[in-house]
Amino acid sequence: MVDPARDPTPYLELARWRRLRIAYAAETHLHADFLTGSRELAAAGGAQILAPRASRLGFDHRGLEDGEEVDLGGLVLRALATPGHAPEHVSYLLVDGGRPLALFSGGALLVGTVARTDLASPELTEPLARAAYRSLHQRLLPLPDELAVHPTHGAGSFCSAPAGGERTTTTTIGAERRHNRLLAAPSEDTFVAELLAGFGSYPPYFLRLRERNRVGPQLLGSDWRVLPLLSTDQVREHLAGGAVLVDARPIAAFAAGHIPGALSIALRPQFASWLGWLVDDTQPLIFVLDDDQDRGELARHCRTIGYDHLIGELAGGMAAWQAAHLPEAQLPLVQAEQLDDQLGVVLDVRQASEVASGHLPGAVAVELGALGGDQLPAALPTGPVTVMCGHGERATTAASVLERAGRQDLRVALGGPDDWRRATGRALASP
Repeated sequence: MVDPARDPTPYLELARWRRLRIAYAAETHLHADFLTGSRELAAAGGAQILAPRASRLGFDHRGLEDGEEVDLGGLVLRALATPGHAPEHVSYLLVDGGRPLALFSGGALLVGTVARTDLASPELTEPLARAAYRSLHQRLLPLPDELAVHPTHGAGSFCSAPAGGERTTTTTIGAERRHNRLLAAPSEDTFVAELLAGFGSYPPYFLRLRERNRVGPQLLGSDWRVLPLLSTDQVREHLAGGAVLVDARPIAAFAAGHIPGALSIALRPQFASWLGWLVDDTQPLIFVLDDDQDRGELARHCRTIGYDHLIGELAGGMAAWQAAHLPEAQLPLVQAEQLDDQLGVVLDVRQASEVASGHLPGAVAVELGALGGDQLPAALPTGPVTVMCGHGERATTAASVLERAGRQDLRVALGGPDDWRRATGRALASP
């Protein structure tokens, strides 16, 4: 397994289904966006951990230098030093009798882009960008055009530059040579300028996980998917003690009725990113869920980024809270085409790169991630506010943050600027 995530379950199940044993867990670099599962695979089945020697891992592993090879029993895995995304980064070339079969590129080469170089430290951002250029042109692009490339990060990862787009999993050297805009840069200086210009914001937990991956994440144990059931009294007691209440239900359910002060983060593939962006990992967490939602999936999202202080969930969900006649709040939802001046200022909480492609005239743009600090940004509008993103999930999260801070007269737009443009026939504004 190459760059396994913390939850080993999918890998172990696949191995059992294929009647195979996971013999190796290979790390390309110290990850900033998730905790590694290499220790889990080593503990579960004795997998040997391979990693760049420069990672200085604090747990048992075999450190590899540039050009060093590992005999896989007929096939060979060759480490290629490809610094850029990280100082210690290596890619792995799978070789059969001297013939390259596949490249596991980590963040050195992604589909249509490369991974960002600003996650190790600010002073290394440009030097690593220059190292990335040399890694690409001296180590990877000389490989055969037909060679399959398997990156760690897809284009939807905040580790890619620029972030956004559909997550994809494989490419070839030739396809990247033809279509990757960064690889077409005529010089190292141009490459560096274009790469650095594509960096957007990223979640603050990225600053913590590299070191946690170096030391080694704590092993999960057997019951890590279980969320203990909490009574309404227990929930209120924990909230009074500083716990954060995360409502992971769909946004329509949250809008219809939620516990005052709850943070809305709908359970979906982006759940972990927004949890890690808006909540500190030292804070204990309590959850509100619907009956049909997957508790194990929620726990996996949390623990993938190192959020292990999961106190439990409200037993019986919102129905139990309502049955106890406890305070409840609602959040109005409006269709994008209904937006007009009577609904107040539109607050657009999409990423800056999304806003640059067009926004509602007069909208105020503040990224959702900017709402996660101790103080709300000064740029936030006063008075009635309608919060908008692309669909409604991020807008609901933003509205819940504002509600927790005491803001009133909030609404959420269902749909984004493109929906408004199609429904009204009016043009979007550009920054």
